[in-house]
Amino acid sequence: MKQENARAYWAANVRLILTYIAIWFVVSYGFGILLVDVLNNVQFFGFKLGFWFAQQGSIYAFLVLIVMYARSMNKLDRRFDVHED
Repeated sequence: MKQENARAYWAANVRLILTYIAIWFVVSYGFGILLVDVLNNVQFFGFKLGFWFAQQGSIYAFLVLIVMYARSMNKLDRRFDVHED
């Protein structure tokens, strides 16, 4: 991989990581702590939504983010021709 291509790959990788970390932060800290009182006005499967996000929702969101990150990295690897196929 050429130096220029490697830098572009790394920049895209860091941008992808920062995007997913920001989403994780909003879901776990924002919904689970900061907005818990507002979200508690909504019922979700019989639980207050703020409580659900604090206890289980952020974990489910994290698992979804892991799958999305793996798929995004596979696409990125193919785009820069560094895939393992």
